[in-house]
Parts: sequence; structure tokens; C-alpha cells
Amino acid sequence: MRAPFDAGQSADLAALDAYSQTVISAVEKTGPAVVSIAVEGARGRQGEGSGVLVTPDGYLLTNEHVVRRAQGLTVTFVDGHRAPAEVHGRDAATDLAVLRARGNDLPYASIAEQPGLRPGQLVVAIGNPLGFEATVTAGVVSALGRAMRSRDGRLIEGIVQHTAPLNPGNSGGPLTDSASRVVGINTAIIASAQGIGFAVPSSTAHWVFTELLAHGRVRRGYLGIAGRDRPLDRRLVRALELHTSVAIEVMKVDSGGPASAADLRIGDLIIGAGGEALGGLDGLHRLLSRWPEGGPLLIEALRGRNRITAQIVPRESA
Repeated sequence: MRAPFDAGQSADLAALDAYSQTVISAVEKTGPAVVSIAVEGARGRQGEGSGVLVTPDGYLLTNEHVVRRAQGLTVTFVDGHRAPAEVHGRDAATDLAVLRARGNDLPYASIAEQPGLRPGQLVVAIGNPLGFEATVTAGVVSALGRAMRSRDGRLIEGIVQHTAPLNPGNSGGPLTDSASRVVGINTAIIASAQGIGFAVPSSTAHWVFTELLAHGRVRRGYLGIAGRDRPLDRRLVRALELHTSVAIEVMKVDSGGPASAADLRIGDLIIGAGGEALGGLDGLHRLLSRWPEGGPLLIEALRGRNRITAQIVPRESA
């Protein structure tokens, strides 16, 4: 006797098959561009990570922390052959690095300049966790716009939080969407948690890749100050009709730097720049990362209870 037709079960199977086909498609298209990175140090092999080829002539993206102390690098492609690699550029502020592996006509993945992700969207992580090459995990975007500190203290913004399981060795591998576009570079996990992984967004990765490829470094503006976030008294905010409740207190002014030339002083409280309320040091870092080289920047600050302005021309940071 034949089992009765179950329309609900059939729909579930169709949905499962569609899900499987989406993951399979992402893996088939992006997987060949994923490499394993072996890192050699002063005492032999010291670590490993993942990377993703983004040009056919061997340029690939990975995490900066994967290659930070590398004295030698070898990448292994999905077909098993190995090639030496060298660091073309690195950016600790975003935990990204660009390597160049020897090869031509290599498979490569497409980086989404504007990923357009949404919470709940399917994502696939491909990498080499714990030495297991070409491992695939899938999950969903949990949240967008997270922020986390890089190892040099700068804030990496727009971080993608997702549930695709990650393990040591996944670092530097791609996070892809259902269209097989690279939408992030996996960078971190929370070891004590389950289902919480993070990826640097592809918009940031694309910008950093372009900068490192063209200049060997990421250009950022330099003002010549050291500062700290300082909450403002609410009465002062109301009295002066300020658009921020947090200022940047100038703790140090470099002699001969742009801020010194503009007469910015220790104790000044920076409340805005370029017509924007900064909301603290991270806002200033964001602004300087996109400010045009050589363009004058109008700084708004408090000196005591007086509002002042200073026109500064940021220099490229060393």
C-alpha cells in the first residue's frame, strides 16, 4: 500500500534541496579560489590559515594576523599543488593582508564592493580549519554593523556577525553569499560561545585590497595629536547646543605636526571635523580614513567654554 501523499513533506524536501543547491553552487564557484596558507617562522612552521584568490595572477586576501610574523609562506591550492607566496601589503587596522602567490590563470573569486547583506541571509564559509582543507560550513547573517578592535587598537567597523561555524585555521577564508560573491573575510570567533563568528565586510576588503595593490599600504590622514574620549557635561551640551555628548580631549600635540601648525592645544576638546559630529576617537579615525590627501580639514573644538575652529591639513600617516 502506497503511503498517502504529504504536500507539506514534499515542500520541506523541495526547500531542503534548494538550500543544498545554493550551498553547493557557492562552494563550486568559490571553493577553487580558496587556498591554505602555511606560515614558517624562526623555529619552523608556526601556523596556518586560509586565503582567497581575487585575481587570476595570484593576488589573494587573508588576515593580517595570519602572516604577521611570517618568515616564509606557502600556499596550497585545491588541486594540491603548492607555491611560495610573499606579502604584498598588510593593514593591521583592518586585520587584512594581500599576498602574491606564483601562478597564472588561477581560479579567483569576485569581491562584492557593496554586499547588501541582510540579517537572516544565508552565508557560506570556506576555509581550512584545524588543517582540514576545503571545509565548508553554512549559516545565516546574525547582525550587521558590529564593531571590534583590531590588534593595533583601531576600530574595525561594519563587521558581519554570522553563524557559519569557524575554527582556528578559518582565519582569512571567504564568507560568500548565495550568489557566490565574497561578502566578507572571516577574521575571528568567540571561543566560549557557539554560533558567533565575525567577518570583515567585503566593502572594507575591496578598499584595502585596492590601496595595498596600488600603494603597498593603506593611506590614512595624520593630525599629529594623541587624544582620548571624554564625556561632556549635559548642561554644557545644552548651553552650547552641541550635537555630540562625547568629545576628544587632546592629550598631546606633536611638535611640527599639522595640529601644532594650526595652534591646536593640549586640553582642547574636539567636538567636530569636516562639518560632522565625531562622537569620539573612532569617528575621527573614520573621517581621516576617507579624507582627501592635501584637503584642508576644519576642526571644531572647545577651549574652556569657548568654541574655536582650526583649519588643519592632514598628512598621510607613516
